[in-house]
Amino acid sequence: MRTDGIGPCDEMSSPSSETETHEVTLSRDEQWTVHHVLATRIDDAIDANETPPEWAIEAFEALESGDESGTFTGRQATELAAALSDYLADNAPDADVAHGTDVLDRLESALESRA
Repeated sequence: MRTDGIGPCDEMSSPSSETETHEVTLSRDEQWTVHHVLATRIDDAIDANETPPEWAIEAFEALESGDESGTFTGRQATELAAALSDYLADNAPDADVAHGTDVLDRLESALESRA
């Protein structure tokens, strides 16, 4: 059993990015940072008269499940890592940089463990 708060929940030998899942433990501040990134991605799509990405809506729902961790599919984790990276590179507030960097590191570790 892993104790680092991250790990595949689906132990299939070669899972697809839609069925493979990763549980990522998040502090309240980290949850708020991820919430902001996902809500912004969804709102930007709506403002552009586009359908929000399904991965973002599903990741948002996973985050809002009410516990201290989010369970994300491989695709959601990959897309969220990219969205966090973009946000952090775009003059994010210092507090968000600290929390977002921690989440990004955990997501990247989880994704690397499946490779």
